[in-house]
Amino acid sequence: MVLTASTMLPLGTQAPDFHLPEVVSGETISLATFAHKKALLVMFICQHCPFVKHIQTELALLGKDYSSSDLGIVAISANDAEKYPDDAPESLKAMAIELDFQFPLCYDATQETAKIYTAACTPDFFVFDAERQLAYRGQLDDSRPSNGQPVTGADLRRAIAAILANQPITEEQKPSIGCNIKWKPGNEPSYFG
Repeated sequence: MVLTASTMLPLGTQAPDFHLPEVVSGETISLATFAHKKALLVMFICQHCPFVKHIQTELALLGKDYSSSDLGIVAISANDAEKYPDDAPESLKAMAIELDFQFPLCYDATQETAKIYTAACTPDFFVFDAERQLAYRGQLDDSRPSNGQPVTGADLRRAIAAILANQPITEEQKPSIGCNIKWKPGNEPSYFG
């Protein structure tokens, strides 16, 4: 495990499109899937990472809390499934079902979507506004697996609430911290390491 922080993609960046298979339904998910939503949360997660395990209940709760709102949510796993079989589509499907995710969980086999989002760690969060411009990228909250802070989702939830209410979001955003994305050998992006 390499402790890694978000790349902190510049605010205002346009959401890159993607076309990825959803692990439970097999449907292809893209930006167009969420065209009717006012905001979009893109999360890079996986199953094996202790940082994701630490917050997985809150991720499931986010999905439930916003299921009938104007927020679209998609989770993406891009880890090398050959070296990390817990992050293979079948295992991700079991995770999504067990946690009752109310949002699609996609698998990025080529890792190209992770690269165009400059995703660096699991978890990594990106919130886009109605114009699909990046309004928030950063941590879920101050909790980490061993720091004793409660998992509340406070930072991310505050950003989502502001976007949905057409309120400004502070540009002082703390990067997410987690395990590095497990890049396939030779496929590491320039921003890795």
